[in-house]
Amino acid sequence: MLNDFRFEQTDPARFYGAIAIDTAQMVADWHGARMDDAVVLDVGGGPGYFADAFELLGAHYISVEPDPAEMHAGGLDHRGGVRGSGQHLPFADDSMDVTFSSNVVEHTSAPWAMADEMVRVTRPGGTVIISYTLWWGPFGGHEMGLTHYAGGHRAARWYTRRHGHPPKNLYGTSLFPVTAAQGLAWADSAASRAELVGAFPRYLPRRLWWIMRVPGLREVLGTNLVLVLRKR
Repeated sequence: MLNDFRFEQTDPARFYGAIAIDTAQMVADWHGARMDDAVVLDVGGGPGYFADAFELLGAHYISVEPDPAEMHAGGLDHRGGVRGSGQHLPFADDSMDVTFSSNVVEHTSAPWAMADEMVRVTRPGGTVIISYTLWWGPFGGHEMGLTHYAGGHRAARWYTRRHGHPPKNLYGTSLFPVTAAQGLAWADSAASRAELVGAFPRYLPRRLWWIMRVPGLREVLGTNLVLVLRKR
């Protein structure tokens, strides 16, 4: 999985194809119920690379994406694509069996408003999964590499000078510094609506999941935090 990160910009189909298979299996494992006929909402689904992986599990896949250019970037058939904002999901309360987002939180200026909306549209007993890249981890700068440790704006300037164009994920516009502490604090604030049943680093083996219990260390070594909640 980590090897495929090298191809996010140059070969997105390869990168997101690998992410899709891993995500669908992770969602199925944590949902704890058969995925046959489950209605799955992918918040920030982009071009829809995840559709086939979920449909292979028998799920009904729906993707919501605010950016029309991003929706059509992969040239895929949008069988269940809806244009809409993650902060104002165009779906009824308690309408989804599973609601998830993968590597979206760091690209929105109001991530926890989006998380609240994800809980709202999920049915009682359903599953909410939020997976996102940690700013202080080695992949926090995305295509800007480790230069983000010198500051997001400085990293963007260096990238632009080197490549002749700004990065796709522009700090302060489409890339924001989110932390594990923020996600865990949001989950605690949402406890009356959804129970936190898992919080772990997505790309590390289970024997290292204890990292997420150590403030500071989790921000650097955790790389990516997954929050799994069960709607009350």
